[in-house]
Amino acid sequence: MAKYLAQILVMGAQVVGRAFTRALRQELAASRAAAQARGGRAGTESAAASSLSGISLQEAQQILNISKLNPEEIQKNYDHLFKVNDKTAGGSFYLQSKVVRAKERLDQELHIQQKEQQAQEESKQT
Repeated sequence: MAKYLAQILVMGAQVVGRAFTRALRQELAASRAAAQARGGRAGTESAAASSLSGISLQEAQQILNISKLNPEEIQKNYDHLFKVNDKTAGGSFYLQSKVVRAKERLDQELHIQQKEQQAQEESKQT
């Protein structure tokens, strides 16, 4: 009886392990495909920046309430939200830090786009 129970447990663990591995592979493939769809190398860099900063581009845009990556609009909304959430003004340090992280992420994305534009211009010239 114990032998059969042990076999059932081992087989169950194998099935769950295989399913987990398959799901992980599918997620990695979907992530790579999404990065490629966003623009090749720039999409890969953007995905890497999202994973390093811990905040996605969409989340950063929502936090700073912007729809397009416009440096002036980003700075204006950042300044306002940073000042409103200042601890001395009765704001939240947590929200203020989210605002800072969102601006950092958007600045990274602007830098990535500038590098991509420079690469395209260089390829057109040659």
